[in-house]
Amino acid sequence: MTTIDQKIAELLLGFEVDGWPVGNLILVAIALVLSVVLCGAIGIEREWKGRSAGLRTHLLVGVGSCIVMLISIYGFPAVFENKRDVARLAAAVITGVGFLGAGTIVHRGSGIKGLTTAATIWIVMAIGLACGSFNFVIAIASTLIILFVLVSFQKVEAKINKRSPVVIINVPKDTPILQKIMQVSREYEYQIQIYSTEFAGAESAYKDAITCTFRLNCSGGDERLTRYLTALEKETGAYSVRLVNSHK
Repeated sequence: MTTIDQKIAELLLGFEVDGWPVGNLILVAIALVLSVVLCGAIGIEREWKGRSAGLRTHLLVGVGSCIVMLISIYGFPAVFENKRDVARLAAAVITGVGFLGAGTIVHRGSGIKGLTTAATIWIVMAIGLACGSFNFVIAIASTLIILFVLVSFQKVEAKINKRSPVVIINVPKDTPILQKIMQVSREYEYQIQIYSTEFAGAESAYKDAITCTFRLNCSGGDERLTRYLTALEKETGAYSVRLVNSHK
């Protein structure tokens, strides 16, 4: 089956000027420019939201992946034409970018940060490879889908996470914190999932405190949640009780 991308590639590859394969140069230029536009669009969205990896990072990953794919296709002498595997460099890029994306993920007491940004770094790599292999339709369609997910699904995700917020509470070190949390949660019929219980670090404002982080599965609206947090603070004698946004 012949695709639109293959038709475009065949048309341009057959274009020559005085025996010079100018069409090949045009095809490569289209791949590079398209990778800049598509990966830049995703990078701008991440930059706008103030994430750790923004426009420049996404551009570098996407365009770099496109270049590697182009080198894999064209960057070897013709004598090796029948001995090379054009997918080998692409496979190496997938592995390498996986390590780069892992660098944006941060694990804290409130959960894991940076998963979405790590995923966008990985997807711009895939878009770059698609551009470099002249699969322009796939690259464009994928970018539109990813931008739709990043922009539109945020509100949906916010509503879901509103029903299961993460609570961080700092209490005096001699407080039976787990017992108190379970007691108040049972009174309000809330389910909880404990993430961590640890002594506050030296950098904390509460050096003689215990910090407990847990996810709350709640219902009944904001007013009930406010009453729950107030009761939790009163029962534990907490220095502070706060909700955090654990996703992204």
